[in-house]
Amino acid sequence: MIGLTAESTPLRDASEVADFARHCFRPAAADRVGVELEFLIFDRTEVARQVSLARIERALPELAGGSRLTFEPGGQLELSGPAGPLPEALARLAGDVAAVRAALRAAGLVLAGIGLDPVRPARRQLREPRYEAMAEFLGVPYGQLMMCSTASIQVNLDLGERPAARWDRAHAFGPVLMAAFANSPLSDGRPCGWMSGRQAVWDHLDPTRTSPVPASGDPAADWAEYLLDARLMLVREDEQSYRPVRDGSTFRDWLTADGGRRPTAEDLAYHATTLFPPVRPRGWLEIRYLDAQHPAIWPVCVAVTHALIMDDRAADAAMAAAEPYRRLWGVAARCGLADPHLRRVAEACFRAALEALPRCGASPGLVGEVAAFADRHVSTGRSPASDLLDVPNWPSDEGWESTTTG
Repeated sequence: MIGLTAESTPLRDASEVADFARHCFRPAAADRVGVELEFLIFDRTEVARQVSLARIERALPELAGGSRLTFEPGGQLELSGPAGPLPEALARLAGDVAAVRAALRAAGLVLAGIGLDPVRPARRQLREPRYEAMAEFLGVPYGQLMMCSTASIQVNLDLGERPAARWDRAHAFGPVLMAAFANSPLSDGRPCGWMSGRQAVWDHLDPTRTSPVPASGDPAADWAEYLLDARLMLVREDEQSYRPVRDGSTFRDWLTADGGRRPTAEDLAYHATTLFPPVRPRGWLEIRYLDAQHPAIWPVCVAVTHALIMDDRAADAAMAAAEPYRRLWGVAARCGLADPHLRRVAEACFRAALEALPRCGASPGLVGEVAAFADRHVSTGRSPASDLLDVPNWPSDEGWESTTTG
């Protein structure tokens, strides 16, 4: 997956934004998947204690699978695996996750797959200029929570020869996949009222950069309008200087303003990185609406998402069930699979995915894991969040660890 390039020349008008947007949807012959996993890190004996980045870094091992290790502002650990065919991408990243998990355990730390910190307040550890400007723009409490207390799975998929079809599928299946893998029902040590509390945090942020991209049937045109109408978060003066934008102006306002420095193609490319819709195009699709999962469950999440969006037969089989409910983002986040409509859609989607996964190269073992997840969660209408809610005296009871980390 090759990143977009941008020239440092002033933009003439909105037509160049349209050109940039079309470049984000260029067809690709490959069917690769890339996965980015975020995890919360806990002290095994003091769950409510913040774990310093220095302590985590000292414990991290060398990774044989080629994954990249980075940190989010609150100390969340992210593993970004190399893109490739589904079996290869999963195998390489799974090996690296296992190595990190074992090394952290030896250091008295827990790699926790959960979408929202269930007990600790939001505290930022990274003080990079970009994060300083972002924190000022997003505000408290939700900006701070998003930056410091949330964790997700991002599934990156090639666009294939028909980018519009995969773009549409990624949105149509969004609510049901969000519900099926909702895994963040706790905050401040008690239920927060949402199966995906992580998504509830996102819902309270600037909607011009977090709402789904409106659909007119022309994804590139829709993305261009979204880019233009989103508020400016910050302007990058140089690599170490970011100027927060506080007046509510949009990229369109900057582009059409009289006087002052005009935005460049590089400014536009950077502006796009500050937008966080549930599905974001970057020359591939970034699926951004999935809660972090148990270290043993994330391959199921990736495999089902991959099958439904990349496999034409699976998509055709499941789309009729999903189409009427494609806008139930809020219901999915609040109720998960307890909503009867989303539960029925999930059953159809998982059936289609299970049939498709052997065609996608999935091993019998992975197919069995997907089937087991469907039996435990989909058939019963219980998102993974329900397991967390069932743990008594969370998080003081030692049983919480088996629910979040295995």
